[in-house]
Amino acid sequence: MTQTAHIMDTASSQYITASSQYITASSQYITASSQYITASSPYITASSPYGVNQCSKCPGDTAYHCVSCPCDLCPQCKENHVKDLQTIDHDVVSHRDKINYIPTQEICVRHPSHVYTKYCEPCQVPVCFHCRKHKTHRQLDVGTSYKTKRQQHRGTIHTIRSEALFYRPVLLTGIKADVKTCHTEFSPLQSEMLTKAQRLKDLINYVVYDLLNNVLCYFDFKHRCKKQKIKMIRHIGRLRRYEHRYVQPAFTFSALQFLSFTKTALPQIHLTLHTSQLSMTESLNKEDVMESLSAIQITERGNRRVGNQCLLKLTSGAELHQSLTLTGVDRCFHISCVTSDRVWVSYFDNLMLTDTTGVPLHRVEYSCHGVGLHTVNSESELIYIDRNYNINKLSKDMKTTTTFIERTDSTWRPLSVYWSPSTGDLLVGMRNDDTETGKVTGKVTRYNQSGQLTQTIQYHNTGRGLYSKPRYITENNNGDVVVSDYDIESHAVVVTERGGRHRFSYTGPPSGSGLFPWGICTDALSHILVCDSTTKTVQMINKDGRFLSHLLTESQEMGRPYSLSYDVNTHRLWVGSLWDNKVRVYRYITRQDALTDEHRPRPDGDTRYTTHRHNNSSTKRR
Repeated sequence: MTQTAHIMDTASSQYITASSQYITASSQYITASSQYITASSPYITASSPYGVNQCSKCPGDTAYHCVSCPCDLCPQCKENHVKDLQTIDHDVVSHRDKINYIPTQEICVRHPSHVYTKYCEPCQVPVCFHCRKHKTHRQLDVGTSYKTKRQQHRGTIHTIRSEALFYRPVLLTGIKADVKTCHTEFSPLQSEMLTKAQRLKDLINYVVYDLLNNVLCYFDFKHRCKKQKIKMIRHIGRLRRYEHRYVQPAFTFSALQFLSFTKTALPQIHLTLHTSQLSMTESLNKEDVMESLSAIQITERGNRRVGNQCLLKLTSGAELHQSLTLTGVDRCFHISCVTSDRVWVSYFDNLMLTDTTGVPLHRVEYSCHGVGLHTVNSESELIYIDRNYNINKLSKDMKTTTTFIERTDSTWRPLSVYWSPSTGDLLVGMRNDDTETGKVTGKVTRYNQSGQLTQTIQYHNTGRGLYSKPRYITENNNGDVVVSDYDIESHAVVVTERGGRHRFSYTGPPSGSGLFPWGICTDALSHILVCDSTTKTVQMINKDGRFLSHLLTESQEMGRPYSLSYDVNTHRLWVGSLWDNKVRVYRYITRQDALTDEHRPRPDGDTRYTTHRHNNSSTKRR
């Protein structure tokens, strides 16, 4: 009995242990299932019995998350969020990324029993542990590679948001309008076609009448026949004279005369005459006539564009968007935007790349001691003037520096540079110091993408010099070259056409306060913005030189404006100060009202992502 009881107790203990393990496993399964349901929650709709997150801006269901705000967004509110100039540079991610969703590990196609764990950087493909081919290559963690690529493509995403997601639908609207007006434009051509047909009919009637009464070929044919008749008569006469000599009696035509006569050439007995036949030339067919009447030519008038005036407008005043304190510089003499959150700034020969925190990300050694000495091209490469007055190019990864334009003329030295987004050319402001006369003169040179000199702008239409010291240079949307030129004796904003002809020189507002120009830039609406040392303001003039307003004035929050840079993606103005190491970012341009309706239908007619207002009975499902 004791042995039997012991056996039963042991079995019961094992049973309880197994049951406990089963319960633990079940608990883990339930936990895993709960995590799966949480991860899948963005795809659960309002009609399902499960709870879902609600959009922070409307009753819609959450599908995205803005890390910068932070807030949750439905698909339609996400579109509005990334197109709004105030939030265009925000980091918007899928809601999965917000909840740290762990993606399913993908099986290696070459080794099905293993999963991808690394990313081969040279080959740009995922690899597993057994992918021998990539063992000697640089491999990164998949998650790290993902984050790096996301950061690299932020600039592209901003361009897509500012153009493809906003400008292109506006262009589509224009195309649809052209389709509707196509019939209206074709109607005058139909009338012109009928008029052309009537003129052709009248011409044919006139030609037929003229041919029947004055056919030139008739007279030509008649003339040919008469010529042949005269020729034949003369030929018969020659034959008769020959025959007549032959039959003459011997007493009138001696034997010696006859022998002498036969020595001459015998006339051609049979005269060759051509007969003529009248016939019509090849007639026009029906297709030829139709093609002649309907020859409507369609010519390309250039790229379809929408003017920024239709898309953007000025706000009631400049609004401070952000302020950052630079580390490692005392002032900010020049700014070049790379992306919405990265800029190059300089103070004399201290040139550095920074982000919105103001912390240096990279420094350039041996840059020139000047002001408008750097710019950025479309490849995010830095172009700057070094201490030897050569113009260098720093690669996007900031690992390679090359000499783009070498200084070959010691009498001229570069002061400022600007890369043209419209042409890809490099504009360079240069100065010359005459050691004998002490006179300072300036010029602007243009170089193509290969670094070859293509243009020099130096003289006014009257022959006098245009510049003294072109310290800052930029380009307007219409191709005008805009220069901030100042010296002890002369100071103005000098504007020339792309071809070099002088348009105007701006010397200050109508108040007569004058102008001592520093940093300069242009915006998407073709305004020219210039920092003025005299009034300690940022002045706005139009593309023709007319004063519009003082966009910014000296204040405690701004200090004394010295340098400017306009971000074409976010339409924000970066302003550097002469008095401190702070850079302020302002918003003064916004979307046109008609183009910013948050819940307007999509231009392509797709209503899948249009947020419909819920009725009052809707309940939040947070």
